[in-house]
Amino acid sequence: MQQQNKIQNPQSGLSPQVKGPQMNDRDMVNETLAGLKYITDNLNVFTREASHQALHRDVANMLLETHGQTREVFNLMFRKGWYTLEPEDAPKLQQTHQQFINYQTQFPYNPGFMQ
Repeated sequence: MQQQNKIQNPQSGLSPQVKGPQMNDRDMVNETLAGLKYITDNLNVFTREASHQALHRDVANMLLETHGQTREVFNLMFRKGWYTLEPEDAPKLQQTHQQFINYQTQFPYNPGFMQ
């Protein structure tokens, strides 16, 4: 059964009801969030593959800063009611948790972090 509850702040009402071709504030912030997600994905690969220690450190710092900026944009969207979360019911959460607990036997190392 799908829950109808949504975790969302009320929208400001400043966004137009009928969307035209112009970008509004919500569109621009959403585009910013999408861009930051793209950048963090690529910086993550760059950080992981940087062979020079100083380069690795610099890119890792950029990655952390970009993650922080991404979180700030997400929080802004959530505050304005532009980002919605849907709660999951407890049995579904328990089922998913159990599924991942069962995966522990497949790990080649001690997965104590899952408990």
